[in-house]
Amino acid sequence: GVGGLALLGLAPSAPSCPHGPALLFVKTSQGKEEGRRFYACSACRDRRDCNFFQWEDEKVSETRLATREEYNRNHQPPFTHRQNVERYKNFVLLPLSKRRFCQECQQLLLPAEWEKHSDHQFLCDISTAQLKSPSQLLYPLENKKTNAQYLFADRSCRFLLDLIIGLGFRRVLSVGTPRLHEMIQSKASQEDDFRVRSLLLDIDFRYSQFYTEDEFCHYNMFNHYFFGGEAACETCRKFLYQDNGERVIMVTDPPFGGLVEALASSFKKLMAMWKETEREGHNNQEMPMFWIFPYFFESRILEFFPSFRMMDYQVDYDNHALYKHGKTGRRQSPVRIFTNVTPSMIVLPVEEGYRFCAICQRYVSSGNQHCEICNSCTSKDGRQWKHCVLCKKCVKPSWFHCNNCNCCALQNHTCEKTDASCFVCGKSGHKRSTCPSLSHT
Repeated sequence: GVGGLALLGLAPSAPSCPHGPALLFVKTSQGKEEGRRFYACSACRDRRDCNFFQWEDEKVSETRLATREEYNRNHQPPFTHRQNVERYKNFVLLPLSKRRFCQECQQLLLPAEWEKHSDHQFLCDISTAQLKSPSQLLYPLENKKTNAQYLFADRSCRFLLDLIIGLGFRRVLSVGTPRLHEMIQSKASQEDDFRVRSLLLDIDFRYSQFYTEDEFCHYNMFNHYFFGGEAACETCRKFLYQDNGERVIMVTDPPFGGLVEALASSFKKLMAMWKETEREGHNNQEMPMFWIFPYFFESRILEFFPSFRMMDYQVDYDNHALYKHGKTGRRQSPVRIFTNVTPSMIVLPVEEGYRFCAICQRYVSSGNQHCEICNSCTSKDGRQWKHCVLCKKCVKPSWFHCNNCNCCALQNHTCEKTDASCFVCGKSGHKRSTCPSLSHT
């Protein structure tokens, strides 16, 4: 029958691909025992992006191991981070007329390298302002499952930074949020009284051309891998340890096609790193965090972080056709903020259509009306939801109760009250996407 995949996690002796240690998976078939285990790339779910594959019980020859190591070396960036820092220092000394950026190679060019890139498209007269805004200079990587660099719109970025400042945080661990990091860096260089600092952890090594080793770490959030080794890990640790771990928050915006289990595992390791600080009481606390993700992943995120709550604020993006603020219904941005910060402390802008619910003690969308039966503001998408007495919960306004399915669904849906069962475990009552056997790493 049709099967699925279950993530088993990061094994101690896992082989590596260019993206770091591989993750261990198992194939599952409908109604059968779990199948053979295998390793695959942690970052790329599409074999066309990274074709690494190895059965767990496979005997790999010395020749193949040597070939793999050479392949991994050849697929690393042309310059180290330290080399890029030196190149940047030389680049900013150049007159404006000699500052070039190769669009094809996505690389700052020194005059001695022009000839090698002579047949490439490049930008000239790169200003200091452009160097301070690398997310606008670089092409966004838009692979939904690997990079998905949908960059915060200015509205959302400013809201996040104002919120962070208002809550009293002074350090931001920016995990996959280059535009937020960029805004913090820019303000810190321009405003003497601006006290917020940021460390960017990102899998996109191109940012090493613009930031020092204390400002950027090449990092894979799917396997908690620092490409710079222990030195980069120590940079992150020192950043978290400043002021005994006080007033620091992690903000992360992962690719929406990524595995929630793998992301949660890495975030818990970053939180554990913060807990190691000397401040008393950390053992009973979680590191403050904003996890930015679509609302339909709420149950999966709460499974790994039960203390989190979803805020109604709609996060929008510059370079995403659909995830825009101000649209209605299914066209609005589904991206929200999941956080362990006390909801009542997160003030959402009234002028953008948010209000405070005194019963829920949190800001909600103006269309999110409080349900007296559920005793909660139940809407997830900004519209007013309706309560279904038979389902004993609130549902979307376009849904109606189907007696065949015994649940609410769209009026023109295809009834699924058949003998169909889950593709993963073979049991009825749920679909593959919500199978309990996929819920545990």
